[in-house]
Amino acid sequence: MRAKEWILERFPIDYQKFIEINEKIFIKEPIPYHMKKWFYAMGATPLIIFAFQVLTGILLTFYYIPSPEMAYESVRHITEDVRFGFLIRGIHRWGSNLMVIALFLHMVRVIFTRAYRPPRELNWIIGVLLLLTTLTFAFTGYSLIYNQLSYWATTVGTNFFKAVPWVGDTILNFLRGGENVNPNTLTRFFTIHIGLLPPVMTFLIFLHILVLRLHGVAEIEGREGEGHYPFYPSHFYKVIIATLFLITVMSALSVVLPPGIGEPATPDETPIHIKPEWYFYPVYRILKLLPLSIGIYSLVAGLIVLTFWPFIDEYFKRKMPKVKMHYVFGTLFVGLILILTVWEAMVF
Repeated sequence: MRAKEWILERFPIDYQKFIEINEKIFIKEPIPYHMKKWFYAMGATPLIIFAFQVLTGILLTFYYIPSPEMAYESVRHITEDVRFGFLIRGIHRWGSNLMVIALFLHMVRVIFTRAYRPPRELNWIIGVLLLLTTLTFAFTGYSLIYNQLSYWATTVGTNFFKAVPWVGDTILNFLRGGENVNPNTLTRFFTIHIGLLPPVMTFLIFLHILVLRLHGVAEIEGREGEGHYPFYPSHFYKVIIATLFLITVMSALSVVLPPGIGEPATPDETPIHIKPEWYFYPVYRILKLLPLSIGIYSLVAGLIVLTFWPFIDEYFKRKMPKVKMHYVFGTLFVGLILILTVWEAMVF
């Protein structure tokens, strides 16, 4: 019996119809003409990086030991002893940095082109959730190194939950597994990092792509009707080139700027300077400028505005149709993030 007939007997699927559906959904998917420009075609970049993160993360778990006694030593072993371990860890580390940058640039592009306008508001909200999930990935992953800076950054980072009204102490105790950072904290962060966040991220990506497929890629406002082109081959080749470019950049950075391991965590010795990773600089700077409770409330208010911006923008568009509020919001968003990041980076 031929292999195809054997498979069809056990999986009675109309393969011709299956191929036709896939050609319609993927191969022949209409892409707006403006997407031929690289600036508009980088929406797939975070997805590509996430695939690399999953692959390198799985490889790292073969050697990583999530216990306070062995975590630091296992990271050192991966970095210094395991063949190509430094490269895999470097790609994972730099991939997390590039993913934050890619998501930020994608969101900025969506803001300035109003690609979140009806009926795509839900996809913007999903995008914000993807950004928050990515930052949670980065925070929990950074703590797993269990060196001096990651230990105390975890302590400082989780302390902010104390200021959350009513549920702050409960969240803090749940994350730490106690009142202070202790052996349970590392185990819980490891479980969150590899057990909880990956399926959450995968589900959100699925929803994001599903909504995108249902409504199609948004055309630039005011330039509707410029035409479309099929996903394959032009856009498909862009994705392939972006994939090759990203793996080249991450590999080069891993060789030129390999990830260090620092000093082992010493709970009794507080470092002079404690700073989070650069992508948390804006939050860190705000919380240093304002009293803790006011800073937390400000961040929550900002997050609410960011999440529901499509509806806020639509309200302003009805009330003030001549004012391009998305340009104002986009400029403030980018400017504030850059100013706070540079400001905190210059403070020693």
